Amino acid sequence: MLLTTGQAAEELGCAITTFRRLVHAELLPGLSHRGVRVMAPMDVVQAVGARPRAPLEQLDAREVAVLRVDAAQRVQEPDRDWIGFAASLTPEDLLKALRGWWRCDAASVAAGRVLPVTLAGYVVAVLTGLDHWEKNRQGRHAFPDARLAGYVTDLATPTLNITSSADNDRRLAELLLGTRLVSHSGGAIAYVSTNTTS
Repeated sequence: MLLTTGQAAEELGCAITTFRRLVHAELLPGLSHRGVRVMAPMDVVQAVGARPRAPLEQLDAREVAVLRVDAAQRVQEPDRDWIGFAASLTPEDLLKALRGWWRCDAASVAAGRVLPVTLAGYVVAVLTGLDHWEKNRQGRHAFPDARLAGYVTDLATPTLNITSSADNDRRLAELLLGTRLVSHSGGAIAYVSTNTTS
């Protein structure tokens, strides 16, 4: 059975615009097109809706920062061609697309030791290597040593691409990728409690 974007969004309990982000980020398999309408298989939508929540309690921090992104868009910048997430980007382009200058508490981001990247409330990539940061004149911070630990290309039955050889990076990517992680923020960076005492 195929669902319209409206029906799929209703099944997931989200806004149509939120579901369209998943479509535009190329995270849903089996989509078909009927004219201008995108149709999604019911089993794919149900599988996405059944993704488990991120097990943040297994992280070694009381709080973790979360980078909230949209589907990838082309940009004309000297160091990158894209901003945001798309499953079809190469790991090199994806890392560039996810690294940016953000208004954030850089020390808190670094203290979490991992930066889950979410799109529409799902962890689609994981960044590590956050110990060093820079600050620009606008008060925004960047993490030039950030590395892509892994990313997902299929959210229904998560296909994980582990891109770092470091054991801890692999562990974090396998733990978080494809999970649900709800966060609220007026900007790109949100902060979420892990409910741990460490």
